[in-house]
Amino acid sequence: MQIRIATQNDLKQLVSIYNQAITDGDCTADINPLTVAERQEWFDGHSADKYPIFVMETEEVKTIAGWCSLSAHRRGRMALENVAEISYYVDRRYRKKGIGSCLIEHALHEAPRLGLHNLFAILLDINQTSVKLLEQNGFSQWGHLPDIAEFPDKICGQFIYGRKV
Repeated sequence: MQIRIATQNDLKQLVSIYNQAITDGDCTADINPLTVAERQEWFDGHSADKYPIFVMETEEVKTIAGWCSLSAHRRGRMALENVAEISYYVDRRYRKKGIGSCLIEHALHEAPRLGLHNLFAILLDINQTSVKLLEQNGFSQWGHLPDIAEFPDKICGQFIYGRKV
């Protein structure tokens, strides 16, 4: 597998993987699956030179196994130019194979080149898989927003995990 920068041609697969996370119910605060058109603005807000989206692609069939994005935090506020939110999602077929960890490690390696000094993730507090993954990659809990995510069948909070790079 190889990690590369996402292109417009990848957006459909990125959305498909994200929609898996939505239907899983413990990976994102989105409730309803999204369309490619609904994610276009999000995709356009990323660039290879500052806030990239990395994809891990299988070599044999050129399928995206997972992706990781670095997104601006409070865009336009100069004192926060060195901060990015990290998000990552792995296709169900490729979970538990170290892909999430590889993507996070790649983002951590690339962050200094991008002028980033701090990365943080916002995750549902019921997502223990992500908590463990982040902690294994040197992130620690920076905050907790209790009971703010209201789903049709549950209420949960959000953690903020971060680290310096």
